[in-house]
Amino acid sequence: MDATPLHSPNDQPPAGGAPRVTRRSFLRGSLGAAGGLAALAAALSPLRELDTSDFSLEKFLQKHYKEMDEEEMRAVLARIEREVEQRYRVRPEIRDIKPLDGVEFVYALNLSRCIGCRRCVHACVAENNQSRSPEIQYIRVLEMERGSIDLERGNHHYNPNEVPRPGHYYMPVQCHQCKNPPCVKVCPVEATWTEPDGITVIDYDWCIGCRYCEAACPYWARRFNFTKPRLASEDEIARDPDIERKRLNPKMSYLSNRPRSQGVMEKCHFCLHRTREGRMPACLEVCPVGARKFGNILDPNSEVAQILKTNHIFVLKAEVGTLPRFFYYFDDNYPRAEASAARKVSLPIVGQQVAQCAGGCA
Repeated sequence: MDATPLHSPNDQPPAGGAPRVTRRSFLRGSLGAAGGLAALAAALSPLRELDTSDFSLEKFLQKHYKEMDEEEMRAVLARIEREVEQRYRVRPEIRDIKPLDGVEFVYALNLSRCIGCRRCVHACVAENNQSRSPEIQYIRVLEMERGSIDLERGNHHYNPNEVPRPGHYYMPVQCHQCKNPPCVKVCPVEATWTEPDGITVIDYDWCIGCRYCEAACPYWARRFNFTKPRLASEDEIARDPDIERKRLNPKMSYLSNRPRSQGVMEKCHFCLHRTREGRMPACLEVCPVGARKFGNILDPNSEVAQILKTNHIFVLKAEVGTLPRFFYYFDDNYPRAEASAARKVSLPIVGQQVAQCAGGCA
């Protein structure tokens, strides 16, 4: 899998001045200062030279998501709507959409059908207001050699205009919404957690940007905003100053596709602002070959429940024990050697997991 650098030039404070203090940098300083008052005083000292354009007292004092009541959440949503409107000149609709009772979402992906067109990638970017400059994408599509299931040899820099290539198949990889998520365990401030419907979420206002979750994820599913996310490149903005406003998806949820800021993590959230209201994820809707399946594993009549019962499914890196809610499978008549290779590697562990998922993966 790709290695992501632990440090970036963008991590450095602006030249010639004090570092810009945000809630995340303050909390990181405070966490590191737990050993003594002198260190805490050093962490607080930049407050004397606050850059107010990057600081909101209301946001700084905001409670943890799980601690806010309805009135407090309404105030937070109103603040975010004002910020988005000021930045993009679009009045968004931001809601706090809760999980549904009796629902646990899982994803199943038919590798026999995927053609590597990457339409899912671009639909995800547009739906979830992901940065175009620098580029952030939740979904990676790997071009795999026939007969291999080795992710380390997968190529995600292939030309999508030349697919499908003979001798290859294609494997999209994104957040697997694990039952046993290592990313959640390592977060020092509980900014990420798993919801009752199986979706692992991030509170962007609570994240301190330590990137422990990124390092812990075996699927390279989390993305870090080294710089302020932009919905267009500088060249695109020069040609059309209104392009970011045009690209913004104004239908947002607090825990999903609202705009992020510099210094926070983000990832796939199964388009919860859609799926919790009975719609399908954007990546599924745009797939031209029907390779993607999504639904409620607690409903025995759902398509995904039937797929898990009747197909030879597998998960990535089953040996690490994350217990993903994202499954892969090949059609039974798929002739290629990679199908048998995947089954040989993964089925003993996955068989136990599917048996658990028959009544819910959680």
